[in-house]
Amino acid sequence: MRKKIVAGNWKMNNTLSQSISLVENIIKLLKEKPIMQSELCVVIAPPFISLEKVGNMINGHKEVFLSAQNCHSEIKGAYTGEVSVPMLKEIGCNYVIIGHSERRAYFNENDETLAKKTNALLKEDLIPIFCCGELLIERQAGNQEKIVKSQLNNALFHLSKEQIKKVVIAYEPVWAIGTGVTATSAQAQEMHAFIRKVIAEKYGTDCAEEITILYGGSCNAKNAQELFANADVDGGLIGGASLIAEDFINIIHANK
Repeated sequence: MRKKIVAGNWKMNNTLSQSISLVENIIKLLKEKPIMQSELCVVIAPPFISLEKVGNMINGHKEVFLSAQNCHSEIKGAYTGEVSVPMLKEIGCNYVIIGHSERRAYFNENDETLAKKTNALLKEDLIPIFCCGELLIERQAGNQEKIVKSQLNNALFHLSKEQIKKVVIAYEPVWAIGTGVTATSAQAQEMHAFIRKVIAEKYGTDCAEEITILYGGSCNAKNAQELFANADVDGGLIGGASLIAEDFINIIHANK
């Protein structure tokens, strides 16, 4: 059975003290209402400055893992302001989000860059959460499958079968991120099934069935259960709703 994941991407929110408070509340609520499914895990992605502290706080909670929101593809060098994969590994990160639509839009990240980041993460045994998805104009033109297939092909399909199994894919319709607009349950399932089909064509059905595919796009406590009920939706990459402990816990427990 493939892993189910609910990941909270805090983006550029929460000071260190706010991060501490939020994690304390999340841990408290998880103790009150524990995760019962062995295949379900929680991933928390705070800003860089809070990573080490948050990592220490969740240490010992076997169902909760630490993620960074980005990384550089080089292990060291003259890259002012960047953070390398070995640095993230040393402070306890298990996952790293790469290719988020905001990184693509605001920082000009492309598939070639993301392929390098994927390689760097896998080399250090960290798990990439690889984001892919289409713009509103691309969906309106009916090109969503073409766009997503291209992103997968360019950034991931150089990997071996064993390597691709380690990657978590997050489908994020860009038109539904932070807008309050959510893809319908049917739209989410349709694209997740398409992603799995594309992977199966490249690596085989057995491989595709092992890969976790998350939905990211205004998923919240009200719609999570319906989204997660789809056969090919294995959880969510949660933005704003992950900043409220009670909402985040409700989303986690919606993934049954």
